[in-house]
Amino acid sequence: MAVKVPMTREGQGRLQEELKRLRSVDRPKIVQDIATARDHGDLSENAEYHAAKDKQGFIEGRIKELEDKLSRAEVIDPSKMAGSSRISFGARVRLTVSDEHGKELEAEVSYRIIGPDEANLADGTISCTSPLGRALMAKEVGDEVRVTMPAGVRVYEILELLWQ
Repeated sequence: MAVKVPMTREGQGRLQEELKRLRSVDRPKIVQDIATARDHGDLSENAEYHAAKDKQGFIEGRIKELEDKLSRAEVIDPSKMAGSSRISFGARVRLTVSDEHGKELEAEVSYRIIGPDEANLADGTISCTSPLGRALMAKEVGDEVRVTMPAGVRVYEILELLWQ
């Protein structure tokens, strides 16, 4: 049984757009680049040809990866969770962070919990499969979760749960 890949409608759309671009723009261009490099003669010492073939391999691999993820996509509508007092996929949470001894490390952080292929810490999103994402699932405002990170144990107190 194939493992479902959770994602938002927006995340699915971004993956579909990338797949479309790879198929309709990048793939035809690399085929043309290979043909041009092949016209330059001896393939055994043709750096352009080998670079283009490597890029073609990357593009084909990415196409297969996207096709697989999209075929297993489980699109979740976070608005259907609105009103729940428990954290689940799509929730935005506001947290305080301290170390295991109670020393506050950050006054507050805010994250939206989404699928692994769309999460980006710089954008304030984390994956539902990340250690913190998994620890927060089904918790409520006021709860604390302990997560072991490479830098040590972090304690997160849930201050607020928002549905956007």
